[in-house]
Formats: sequence, C-alpha cells, structure tokens
Amino acid sequence: SKPPSPRPNMPVRYFIMKSSNLQNIDISQQKGIWSTTPSNERKLNRAFSESNMVYLIFSVQGSGHFQGFARMASEIGCEKSQDWGSAGFGGVFKVEWSRKESIPFQLAQHLLNPWNDNKKVQ
Repeated sequence: SKPPSPRPNMPVRYFIMKSSNLQNIDISQQKGIWSTTPSNERKLNRAFSESNMVYLIFSVQGSGHFQGFARMASEIGCEKSQDWGSAGFGGVFKVEWSRKESIPFQLAQHLLNPWNDNKKVQ
C-alpha cells in the first residue's frame, strides 16, 4: 500500500504500546493489525486524523526491551479480532511494521519524555 499523503505542518506522533505478552506482538507482526484498550482508541484515532504520521513503539511489560515499531495505517474501527482472545480490547486497526527487533531500554536511555516529567522512555 502507498504511504498516506503528507499533511503539511502536522506533527508526527509517537505512542508507546505496552503488551501483556510477546504473543500479541507476534500476531501483530504477522497480520499487520493491532488492538488496544478502548481508553486508548480516542487518543490514537485523533492523532491519526490530525497528524502526518503516527508511530507505535511496542514493548512487552516487564521485558526491559522494545520489540520494534510500526506506523499506524488506519483508523481504529469497530470490528474486533479473536486473535487476542480478550474482551478488554477494542477495535482492530492496521499497522505497518518498520522494524521488528528487540532493543534493550538501555540503548534508549537518552530519550526523555517532556510530557511525563522528562522521565526515560521505556
């Protein structure tokens, strides 16, 4: 698929997506989809509609690593996926994985989040 048309003067947005297990990351990488909790859906859809690009940086809770990153390729719809088997997830949306690699948090310790008291990004 072709990349979305650029939206001038619109920021690129980044979100850290925490997964409870590596299996969900594997499913996402294989199928090019993701699903998140309903509380995250409004933020992500708004960022998708207002930003030039939205990147999702994935990490399994407790792993001490990032597992890679993907570009959000569609809005979040109402359709749910049985792939995750959890009633806690909302709709499915498309993602295009840019990098599938385990990266230790130590390699990103220089990155600080100004919207979270300049804490380390992890």
